[in-house]
Amino acid sequence: MSIDVLIVDDDELIRVGLRAIVDAQPDLRVVGEAADGAEVPPLVAKLRPRVVLMDVRMPAIDGIQATRRLLAASADPPRVLVVTTFANDEYVYDALRAGASGFLLKRARPAEVVEAIRVVAAGESLLFPAAIRQLVGAYGGRGGDGLRAAGLTEREAEVLRLMTTGLSNTEIAERLVVGVETVKTHVGNVLAKLGVRDRTQAVIAAYESGFVVPTG
Repeated sequence: MSIDVLIVDDDELIRVGLRAIVDAQPDLRVVGEAADGAEVPPLVAKLRPRVVLMDVRMPAIDGIQATRRLLAASADPPRVLVVTTFANDEYVYDALRAGASGFLLKRARPAEVVEAIRVVAAGESLLFPAAIRQLVGAYGGRGGDGLRAAGLTEREAEVLRLMTTGLSNTEIAERLVVGVETVKTHVGNVLAKLGVRDRTQAVIAAYESGFVVPTG
């Protein structure tokens, strides 16, 4: 099955370029385009994409607001991959906190665009973990309770720490010498206990609470 993608950007040239990159892949397919964040929830309801490529800066409804609206409007929302000019940008961090699963630079090479879409669609590894760590270090408020209130077990805490390094489920399984399905269960428990929808939000929560301290 192909990964259906919705492209949201107020710049038509960017939309055309992203469409060409996505549609050139046999496992990816652009199902629609939008020029503003206000169009996103109804288009998602109609087209059911698995990934939304969302421009973080748009003149009316920006990518941050659009992401929040999308997640609030759907019980099973797609993954949001925000598209930005600058990586170390507070807008990007706010979009991730709003629920985006990752970000992509507009100057990214076609192969990087394709890989980013596949990574966030699969949801089993973290996109650009070092960059997320830097964003949290620059813009995130820390000093919470270290997630004590979440009631993570010792193994769940260990899995979360490995998630923050960007390891996939398979890599975590190899590190802990357990089965991949066991890791998936632990990851699911971590997400549920933290009240987040994916790995990116879990990792941000880990950093912001002081459970893990961003370095570098």
